Amino acid sequence: MLPKLFHITPSGAAGILFAAFAFFVVPTLAGSLWLSVFTSMGCFTLAIAGVAFMYARLGMVSLTQVGLMGVGGWVMLRLNHGFALPFEVNLVIAGLATMVLGWVLALPALRLRGLYLALVTLMAAGGLEIILSTFQFPNGGSGFWGVQTGSGAGFRRPALAQSPEAYLRYVVAMVTLAFLFIELHRRLAPGRAWALIRRSEAAAMAAGVNVTFYKAWAFGISGLLAGGAGALLAGSLGLLDGGTFRASESVMLFALAVVGGARFWLGAVIAAALFRVLPALLNNWGVDADLSFVIFGAGLLHAVITAPNGIAGQITEFFAGLSHKLSNKLGLVPSTVIEGSADD
Repeated sequence: MLPKLFHITPSGAAGILFAAFAFFVVPTLAGSLWLSVFTSMGCFTLAIAGVAFMYARLGMVSLTQVGLMGVGGWVMLRLNHGFALPFEVNLVIAGLATMVLGWVLALPALRLRGLYLALVTLMAAGGLEIILSTFQFPNGGSGFWGVQTGSGAGFRRPALAQSPEAYLRYVVAMVTLAFLFIELHRRLAPGRAWALIRRSEAAAMAAGVNVTFYKAWAFGISGLLAGGAGALLAGSLGLLDGGTFRASESVMLFALAVVGGARFWLGAVIAAALFRVLPALLNNWGVDADLSFVIFGAGLLHAVITAPNGIAGQITEFFAGLSHKLSNKLGLVPSTVIEGSADD
């Protein structure tokens, strides 16, 4: 048998199949408009994965994710216009910059939980919104801020992702790697530490777990994913606007992460689809896109009352029950029993 680290669960196998479908099939079938929508969805899937990861593993509510996306996008654009570095190097630097910023934001929040932590991170998101709206994003100008009036300089995409179809595949590959990165942490020592901290910080400290370190590490990972998402979004559009990264959008992302299901990779995908694809569909049907906010509210109410694990949790439970029934009819041991718990 494979060690637990390399064990592929049914959920993991479904994720691999979904990633393959998104990589090979979706770019081929989507038109120019939907290529842009799905690319944006992929970027926000990465950001939502970060905030969902913190909530699922530590019960911590971070409302700075969209602001960190803006910082990652700013760094990516500044590096693109100011230096002749490859796209991948700029992407790594943008992610590391927001990872460090995530650690800085974590310092005053490490002793906070619940509402107080949410308020501190929301205030940080408001501050980032003001900075980004005031100074705008680099577009090839001179000076530190790199802003000029009129049309800006061009953006250099990765050599392997020059076309919209290729760039969507590039984003899908990055999102898949991010989910694998999160899953690797869940299966190793950080995952065990986070599970113990979520149950009881006192018990975790008594067991020798460095609570401060692992909380800060979680903030750093969330910041890394947000920065990567912002950098990829900058690569998709070639320019960014300060109005895109409002603090209220961070609240929306967290709410949709709960609706989608924070414990599951599918939950982040569903949340991003609701955030980016649903408004585009409503516009395409000639319906006011603001109706999506009503749908979001109904979805959140449904999740709070009847589906604590979100839509992804309901889907998982449905297929687990179906598998159990089929296994009983065939006289086999249900896969859920073999796999064990899907979470820590």
